[in-house]
Amino acid sequence: MQSAIRGYRGVEAGQSRVAPRDLDGRHRVRVCVQDFSRPTADTGQGRRLLPGRGPVSAVEVLVVGAGPTGLAMAGQLAALGVRVRVVNRSLDRVQESRALAIQPRTLEVLASLGVTDEMTAVGNRAVRLCLHTRGRARTVPLFDLGLSGTAYPYLLFLSQAETERILGEHLAAVGFDVERGVELVELDRAADGAVATLRHGDGQTERVTARYVVGCDGAHSAVRHLAGIGFEGAAYPQTFVLADLEADGLDTGTAHVFLSERGMLFFFPLGQPTTWRLLVMRPPAEVASPDAPITLHEVQALADTYTDATVRLRDPVWMTNFRLHHRAATHYRAGSVFLAGDAAHIHSPAGAQGMNTGIQDAVNLGWKLARALRGNADSTLLDTYEIERAPVGRMVLRFSDRAFTVATSTNPAVRFARTRIAPALIPVVLASRLVRASAFRTVSQLGITYRNSPLSSEGPRPSRFGPRAGDRLPDAPLPGTGDATTLHRLTSTPGWHLLLCGPSAAWPAGDTAGLARGHLTVHWLTEPDDVGDAPTSAAQALRRLGLGTGANGVLLVRPDGHIGYRAGGTDLTGLFAYLDRWLGS
Repeated sequence: MQSAIRGYRGVEAGQSRVAPRDLDGRHRVRVCVQDFSRPTADTGQGRRLLPGRGPVSAVEVLVVGAGPTGLAMAGQLAALGVRVRVVNRSLDRVQESRALAIQPRTLEVLASLGVTDEMTAVGNRAVRLCLHTRGRARTVPLFDLGLSGTAYPYLLFLSQAETERILGEHLAAVGFDVERGVELVELDRAADGAVATLRHGDGQTERVTARYVVGCDGAHSAVRHLAGIGFEGAAYPQTFVLADLEADGLDTGTAHVFLSERGMLFFFPLGQPTTWRLLVMRPPAEVASPDAPITLHEVQALADTYTDATVRLRDPVWMTNFRLHHRAATHYRAGSVFLAGDAAHIHSPAGAQGMNTGIQDAVNLGWKLARALRGNADSTLLDTYEIERAPVGRMVLRFSDRAFTVATSTNPAVRFARTRIAPALIPVVLASRLVRASAFRTVSQLGITYRNSPLSSEGPRPSRFGPRAGDRLPDAPLPGTGDATTLHRLTSTPGWHLLLCGPSAAWPAGDTAGLARGHLTVHWLTEPDDVGDAPTSAAQALRRLGLGTGANGVLLVRPDGHIGYRAGGTDLTGLFAYLDRWLGS
């Protein structure tokens, strides 16, 4: 991220350092008609001369911002063969934890980059919550469900610093480096792309032509300002304290929350760079500037009011005051300019949704940009980014706002419920496996669906069971299939994946032969006793997809793991029409 934020995603910390110095309250956006397909003089080393503009560098996609969202965006684009450039105003990646939890769906979508295994090895899997109130402690299970629909049935606590390190090292390994100390200061939108003016650390400026520009530059997004996109919402009145430190008196491997009439005190298990992340609200009468220095003695005093001095804090590596906002961009796109992550939506940290939503924005948009650059797909493909992701952003804003209100409200009724009713009710409610599973699907973002998207199409005779078009493809084991031991591993390589399900002999050979096209991999999923051309033994996977014994069906899986097209039987007419529209002939 490029902002001066020193706390959670969506935090305001002091004056914005992101808005370019020459903005002076106005959007310096010029629309120029420049045909990027016209021949231009090549000056060598990828630099071109545009008429009357001097030397210009050319790239297919310019990503502004190198936080988790920008790094995930660049990783997706690089995997799909796109020439991408990543710039970031700050000179180094974050060293603090900031966002601290990765949801199961985020781990799934990052698996195609090959980074998930390292994340799970470094992070801390938390499956228990300890509620402290009125001198009593109750430990309740969270996501110890052993769910088989995902390989990651847990919330992974991993600091943002580690997340950025892992994503950044992956990007460098595939030949792309983040250009740090580079600031976007001007953006000219053209008929077929954009021209960005970048200011380097030595004061030199550079103009870059790009077919697309993606703003992943945080709450104070320069891209959003320069594109003239509104950012509506407000700030919460409360001031909070964040700290990464050690704490004596707490059971490790468990998330702790201390409930009181003042609000809540949280301890989250981090592991790196310290054992604990502390989050606490200051009393309403205390108005602390985000830039004001904070001491360990001060944080200890705040914690003592919740813990009755039973927890001793020590060895802090980072402490800050911060305030929270809830805001959303009025649009996620302006021509060839797109927004993702905090540039498009910021909210409270409740539910650990912010960074995860941003990374999934990137995964949703990345493959669509690559397709628009490489193929002759439907011209409305890029419009589906906002159609699909804006409702998710609004949902996360509503969810986090309600959770934040419950945690911080000074209303007497809410305070009574928080301190008297919740401690008794939560253990009873969470004792139900069904309730925990439902809560898990909501918080984990596994239930996000794009059923109302133009990209989601139900063909003839779809199964009444299993996932529908627009839903996430569930995971399932595939025994005896080598490295592709699960459905997600089978479909993990970049591109589209077609699942031809059921008895292989039922598929007309002439029809299936016409499926060969770029970025589409065809898989046969059939029963163990069936014979065909290298079928995959997938009885359990077929059941999870809603197909009974002997039934045929088609599922087309998008590069982001959602189902684009679904139909029953072996008629491929609707599938070919879908492929021609969205992938091109």
